[in-house]
Amino acid sequence: MARMDSSTIRRWHGAVSAGSQSSVTTAKAYRLLRQIMAAAVDDMLLRSNPCTLKNVAVERSAERATPSIDEALRVAEVIKPEFRLMAMLAAIAGLRRGECLALRRRNLVETDGSWSVIVDASVVFVKDIAIHQPPKTSAGVRRLTLPAVLPPAIEEHLDMFGPFEANDLLFVDRRTGEAPTITTWRRGRKNARGAAGVDYPFHDLRHLTGTLNATAGASIRESMARMGHSSPRAAQRYQHLVELRDAEVASSIDRLFD
Repeated sequence: MARMDSSTIRRWHGAVSAGSQSSVTTAKAYRLLRQIMAAAVDDMLLRSNPCTLKNVAVERSAERATPSIDEALRVAEVIKPEFRLMAMLAAIAGLRRGECLALRRRNLVETDGSWSVIVDASVVFVKDIAIHQPPKTSAGVRRLTLPAVLPPAIEEHLDMFGPFEANDLLFVDRRTGEAPTITTWRRGRKNARGAAGVDYPFHDLRHLTGTLNATAGASIRESMARMGHSSPRAAQRYQHLVELRDAEVASSIDRLFD
């Protein structure tokens, strides 16, 4: 620890930046290192935090296209049947992959014909093994009222793969009865993308939900609550996308008059 100084951090960051990692990954790595060094200062192992680089901790993700409703439904149609509802929940309710894989039967609640989903856990993969843990932030714990388009898919899943006990996982590898390994999941996702003719990662289905929320008139606070965001930054991005689309519509009308 005594050899950790600003020049050491600068060399490390230069090496990481020149590597194969994305700029987003590099920013996250720097933030983590800065937190570790801050803890070392608190523990009096260092006099000061050597992470003093400017403007390198901010993620600057490139704007990515959002899947259309048709593309999302095509993915849900061709993915393995046991994961069809999972794709629908990602695209329409905005659940993350790990949140979907952690869902148990008790997390789906029906009240007077209306369904809601309770998100209270997430799955991460460590060496191809699924590890269940709480969501990484308190904002990830939420209860969502589901749009009416989802109940038929829920009922089909429960009928096809049930009966379920309250604590049974909803999405499992049918060969093992356990949560799928990351290898199994990636293979199924890749096959579905190819069959659907789309090039979106599974996580991008969740971006469709953000756009749908904004289009439906949800406020930034409401979108944050439904998506499980702890800061308004991502919610504002979806609002921005809708505003861009609105400008495109106005431009198209102008071209008709021309």
